[in-house]
Amino acid sequence: MADTTRITVTLTAELVAALKELTDDVSGYVAEAAARELRRRLVEADLQRHQEKHGVFTEAELADARSRIGGHTRAGASAGRSSR
Repeated sequence: MADTTRITVTLTAELVAALKELTDDVSGYVAEAAARELRRRLVEADLQRHQEKHGVFTEAELADARSRIGGHTRAGASAGRSSR
């Protein structure tokens, strides 16, 4: 098991209630969500660096990538960029 550190996080009562409806392990659920977000940001940064070096992904490249990862897309995101 990985080393852990206990921290305190403040969440709204509504969010805590919703989390408890989803899982008995709120801490584990939040830890996995944080890890998933960190991975997403790392991949996004890698993709951004690739595009800065090689140019923006073509529609064909994006279609190929989407088909390889199961067709998942993010609503509101432009070609290879986040919607932020």
